[in-house]
Amino acid sequence: QISIGDVVRRAERGEGRGRMQGELYSRPRAMASMSWKPSSSPAERQLNLGGASLASELSISSQQEDLAGGPGKTGVGLESGSNLRPPLYSTEYHHDSVAGRASSSGESGAEKGGLVSKWRPKERLKTTAVALVVCLNIGVDPPDIVKVSPCARLECWVDPLSMQPQKALEAIGKSLQAQYERWQPRAKYRVSLDPTLEDVKKLCVSYRRAAKSERVLFHYNGHGVPKPTLNGEMWVFNKSYTQYIPLSVYDLQTWLSKPSIYVLDCPNAGTLMNAFENFALQRYQESAGLPVMVQHPPGRKAPPRSAELRTAMQDVILLGACGMHETLPQNVSLPADLFTSCLTTPIKIALRWFCGRSLLRNEGLNLDMIDRIPGKQTDRKTLLGELNWIFTAITDTIAWNVLPRPLFQKLFRQDLLVASLFRNFLLAERIMRAFGCMPLSCPALPPTHQHPMWHAWDLAAETCLAQLPGLLSGDPSIDYRPSSFFTEQLTAFEVWLEHGSRQKPPPEQLPIVLQVLLSQNHRLRALVLLGRFLDMGTWAVDLALSVGIFPYVLKLLQTTANELRQILVFIWTKILALDQSCKMDLTKDSSFMYFIRFLEMPDSAIPPESKAGAAFILSVVCHNHPKGQRACAQAKLVDVCLGSLQDGPTNVISGSTALLAQWLCLCLGKIWEDSFELTMQAFELGVTEKLSKLFNSAAPNVRAAAIF
Repeated sequence: QISIGDVVRRAERGEGRGRMQGELYSRPRAMASMSWKPSSSPAERQLNLGGASLASELSISSQQEDLAGGPGKTGVGLESGSNLRPPLYSTEYHHDSVAGRASSSGESGAEKGGLVSKWRPKERLKTTAVALVVCLNIGVDPPDIVKVSPCARLECWVDPLSMQPQKALEAIGKSLQAQYERWQPRAKYRVSLDPTLEDVKKLCVSYRRAAKSERVLFHYNGHGVPKPTLNGEMWVFNKSYTQYIPLSVYDLQTWLSKPSIYVLDCPNAGTLMNAFENFALQRYQESAGLPVMVQHPPGRKAPPRSAELRTAMQDVILLGACGMHETLPQNVSLPADLFTSCLTTPIKIALRWFCGRSLLRNEGLNLDMIDRIPGKQTDRKTLLGELNWIFTAITDTIAWNVLPRPLFQKLFRQDLLVASLFRNFLLAERIMRAFGCMPLSCPALPPTHQHPMWHAWDLAAETCLAQLPGLLSGDPSIDYRPSSFFTEQLTAFEVWLEHGSRQKPPPEQLPIVLQVLLSQNHRLRALVLLGRFLDMGTWAVDLALSVGIFPYVLKLLQTTANELRQILVFIWTKILALDQSCKMDLTKDSSFMYFIRFLEMPDSAIPPESKAGAAFILSVVCHNHPKGQRACAQAKLVDVCLGSLQDGPTNVISGSTALLAQWLCLCLGKIWEDSFELTMQAFELGVTEKLSKLFNSAAPNVRAAAIF
């Protein structure tokens, strides 16, 4: 079997190496031009763009974006194929493409060099069971807690003194469950109110058995019991509520096992976290046959054993309300469970805290208005929904900019509930540090309470809340004016694109671009800017994938908006040129049909170079992928490619038309490669006769592709 490399070399013989003025190609490089050949993956060399830069070809003015609105429309005068014409793919290597030869197994140099990051989690854990343990003993204060008067009383936004103790306890438990269900509605919940030691054991053992290998969350509210001890003990009750019974963290580890997450909302939570780490380290040393170095008492911080401790704490997450020897804030303007409020109702507590610090309080804004903000958190067109959207974007941005990439992937991209809790934990750190508490986590996060993006949140919150008195006045003529936050952040991202490079820090707005893709009004501009960023090189594609852009651009293949077609095709060529494993996702839910329909569109509406990108994508879908080959064959891709090849005489094929013809031929070859059944079908369709006409093409790349 002759290889494409041999075909290319034969086609190159006798060809000059000088670059002719106005020529698209410097010299014929059939398969190398598009960074793909039968023995390598698309990641070996990055797709490159020649001619005018993508920055100028895909420009869109802010005025056009401001005029956007309505489903399927993103601007005035943005007709399909007019402003969004991607430039040509050239045969020149990208300025920062990854060098390296593909191995015989098909692994590219980029992959061997570690460029393709672990953006796709190897294990995607889910939190399927949530145990909520609430120890309040309403009406009886713990003996070692001295409370000020007046002090914080609200638990889960319920005043326990406003009703009978038992009813208040039940209302608090119900409210706590509802707050968690907001973040993970599909999990299994059980609330244990003022439990005994046996109640907690049964709950933990049963939930571990039900969850199997999935994650279990254990939430502990210890506001009605003494502080945890240095021996690593929290407190529960006896059956008659006459004694406090110690519950050892060691026993809790045994019952819940791994993977698990613990939320410890109690004074002196850092002591429990230290004990947890010491006990986990002890278990690991015993199981590994290593010398056991027991820390006494276990509540003290153990000497650093980074490697062993990381292994011992694998698949365990701890969130604590405060450090060792710290008590919880008792400010009457705050809820008693401030840590839980930050984790489960972040917008409400963030705005209430902001209201007390903002000058808007002198202009009629009060806490009662905060509780009556119109809208739903799931509706981004309302005030409450947009504030929640902005908060998510800002906390994601802070985390992505300060955390190592593997840790960001683990905490913010694997488990929906864990990601939500850690976003909200950043808020807890900011608010509780203002009251002398330092929330702790394991894995530990760097300080984020003074990150500059918090100023952007304060500005967005102030801009939105300034409209609140008018919106609540009952005047029907007053409508909510959307925040300019996302428009301004896209402008900042555009400024970075003008001056940024691989040698400079990455754009901190990249996670915000991901969030903007959810908005129809900003979607086109965000995609264009994303395309410009991806065009900077494989490192940019890798960064975009690591931030979580992939599921969004995959979902967008379900859209029917014509103005998004060309830029989506361009973005997908960049993704597949780096990581061809994404073809599995295109095949799984038939998303590849988007690109077949794109090839079927009239030539007058789509430039040839854009169709060449779609043909490249479909070639990757079929490359070493029998399932993709069968799916494309059943979708009549052969007929589509042949139909596109027959549009016009072959002797005038040149430039972008030659590029399209080249990739249509390669796509056809990939459909039936190594498949006798599909090859026979191709013979029945008379493919050989139709392709043989291309042997006389003036473009050597086209001749080589037709021979392939």
